Amino acid sequence: MSDRLHIFDTTLRDGEQSPGCSMNIEEKMRVAHALDGLGVDIIEAGFPVASPGDFEAVHRIASEIKHARIAGLARAAEKDIERAAEAVKPAGDRARIHTFIATSPIHMQAKLRMSPEQVLDRAVAAVKQARSLAPEVEFSAEDAGRSDIDFLCRIVEATIAAGARVINIPDTVGYMIPEEFGARISELIERVPNADQAIFSVHCHNDLGLAVANSIAAVVNGARQVECTINGLGERAGNASLEEVVMILRTRSDRFDIETGIDTTRIVPASKLVSQITGMPIQANKAIVGANAFAHESGIHQDGVLKHQKTYEIMTPESVGWNTNRMVLGKHSGRAALKARYAELGIELEAEQLKTVFDRFKILADKKKDIFDEDLMAILSSDSEVDTERVKLVSLHAASGTGDTPVAAVELDIEGRIHKATGEGDGPVDAAFKAIKSLVEPNGKLLLYAVNAITAGTDAQGEVTVRLQDGDRIVNGQGSDTDIVVASAKALISALNKLPNMHAKEVHAQYSGV
Repeated sequence: MSDRLHIFDTTLRDGEQSPGCSMNIEEKMRVAHALDGLGVDIIEAGFPVASPGDFEAVHRIASEIKHARIAGLARAAEKDIERAAEAVKPAGDRARIHTFIATSPIHMQAKLRMSPEQVLDRAVAAVKQARSLAPEVEFSAEDAGRSDIDFLCRIVEATIAAGARVINIPDTVGYMIPEEFGARISELIERVPNADQAIFSVHCHNDLGLAVANSIAAVVNGARQVECTINGLGERAGNASLEEVVMILRTRSDRFDIETGIDTTRIVPASKLVSQITGMPIQANKAIVGANAFAHESGIHQDGVLKHQKTYEIMTPESVGWNTNRMVLGKHSGRAALKARYAELGIELEAEQLKTVFDRFKILADKKKDIFDEDLMAILSSDSEVDTERVKLVSLHAASGTGDTPVAAVELDIEGRIHKATGEGDGPVDAAFKAIKSLVEPNGKLLLYAVNAITAGTDAQGEVTVRLQDGDRIVNGQGSDTDIVVASAKALISALNKLPNMHAKEVHAQYSGV
């Protein structure tokens, strides 16, 4: 009999805490449905007390998702726990409250300013309150990796006795190495008298690049829940990558007689969806989901793969969702084919959404010969923002040439009113950005401008990511188009729409044609 590992996905909570990765409710719903289709056991949908928007997102996910358990995060505080309980309530017997408090000396002394006994009492009270409000409670000892092992044993035993049925041991700052982290999990399970009454979980951060290695070491030593994210998103250097944890266990089944409930063929579509929604590109050499993960440049490697795939591939591309025999859509394709392809990508389109997406598909199909999966995801991402845009691009004209100063003229719809401006710059993109930013405030500080070709060919869509900072707020915007200047303008406008206080400037630049 194979053992079972529970996959706890925190893309919508810890993943969203990556700078610039905030998502609106509709985007969170798309990710939640993708995670449910992927087969994750628990979706940590958010931190309900953090904001009304976070509460609404968790509540809606709990209402609509039908298979995964839904967890809401809460500090060991009455208000947090009450709010989390209310948010996850629609999930019924699949609702979970995930409460936490720090247990390391530096956190207790410098941050909480509480004694170990006070922390212990607070943790027990929190678990008891949560258990009275939800069918399942998870307790996390924040910064467990740097906590005193004797105190950690005490608090784990006490919270299990109070009603926690999942105990999470986080390496919050990514400090531990696999050998010592695995030993810590083993020691806790051996020393805590009631350890058999709970599932032990781990939540590893990647500050030293060891999140996945530490998670696997914990599984070897008895942990049966791993907290992870799609593409390894998360605070600072990120979390353990879901796709890597899952595929290690599957590919090395000779070492691990442990199964997950993940449909691995949906990994790549989920990865692309999260990347496009958050604006965080996937590095080409990223394991499993990177563009080069199954690419072979070396002649020796190419020769070997042609003779026998397993010479240089330890898993098949198809097993994780790379489909080498994709149905390519074009301008003659109909609604049924489009809907079917989205379904294969794990996305079910309602009739009204299909109509909008199909119209966008036809416009793109007139510009390029073949439409690939990456194009379809870009179309869907564009569609998700239509109803929330306060600024819309009406038109853009740019001109540049050898010896000429690049200039751009833009026409924007800002909350129902048309505004026009021109700008000059070092290139057509710079000119377009200056024209757009002359019309709105705040216009944010540009932190990142990145271009990626969605597919091959000179007619490929260009996908642009723009990151802006306005005070403490960091936002990402994305745009795609076969014209890279237009894609860039769309990305900037997408980011501007996410700045909460964005509005039209009272004094506008004068418009002149290019």
